[in-house]
Amino acid sequence: MAGAPAHLRLVGDAPAVAQPAAEPGECESDVSDDAALVALVLEGELGAFEALYRRHAGFAINLAIRIQGSSRDVEDIVHDAFLRVHDKLGEVRNGHAFKGWLGSIVVRLVRTRLRKRRLLGSFGLGSADPIDMDSIASESASPETRAELAQVYALLRTMPADDRIAWTLRHVERHRLEAVAELAGCSLATAKRRIQRAQRFLRDHFVPAFQGEARDQA
Repeated sequence: MAGAPAHLRLVGDAPAVAQPAAEPGECESDVSDDAALVALVLEGELGAFEALYRRHAGFAINLAIRIQGSSRDVEDIVHDAFLRVHDKLGEVRNGHAFKGWLGSIVVRLVRTRLRKRRLLGSFGLGSADPIDMDSIASESASPETRAELAQVYALLRTMPADDRIAWTLRHVERHRLEAVAELAGCSLATAKRRIQRAQRFLRDHFVPAFQGEARDQA
């Protein structure tokens, strides 16, 4: 994972971060299909919206889990996202960009949830969601790498939601900077600043597993 702490080995033939299955909308024909489905929904075609849901629900679920590091309430988040899609579909100017638009809605909903939990935590209310390593880490990841990945997500939880989201979109979801800015609803320059702040924080606070073990044995 480019940009991760130096000792966190997340790039290689067997990536430590589980990669989502290929989603519709990644090639020109699928994007065209999205545009056609959006047009059918707007024309009142029964079943077209359900088809959009089937095509992109997995993408929305994976995105929410990766950002918050937990599967808690993800189904509710995705349900709310598609309700908003249904209500505002007439505002879509370009049906070809449906997937990115859906993603931005998911990101906003997750951001709201993260900010709420951070606020509650500052008052000693609520509890942190357990990090869902089975959904985040690949099956081939070693125990050491899984522990390091868990530490990264624990550190991400201490960051402002906007920085956490931007870094995750860039270095976990592996989106281009332009896509990060679009999904996060900010300018390209703002997206870069958020990623850089998060990266500095991780670099300053990340403790490689073998160093932690050495300290425990000292």
